[in-house]
Amino acid sequence: MTTKTEMIQIIKAENPTLKVGTEESGYTELTGADYDAQIEEWADNRLAREAEKAETVAKKTAAEAKLAALGLTADDFKAIGL
Repeated sequence: MTTKTEMIQIIKAENPTLKVGTEESGYTELTGADYDAQIEEWADNRLAREAEKAETVAKKTAAEAKLAALGLTADDFKAIGL
């Protein structure tokens, strides 16, 4: 699993500059603390999504293990509509 520091490095590499605004009002480049805060927010969001995916996989794996202990597969449950 990626650490927050690693995720921040990845996002900074993907987004060396950030601009906010609209075509009508113009764009302003985020720098300093504003840039760092935005990158940190994105890192937190990505890490949360990674954790959710890992939790889903862990739950599925645990469920499949329980089914296997009963001599069943996920296909058996699908076949009976569960």
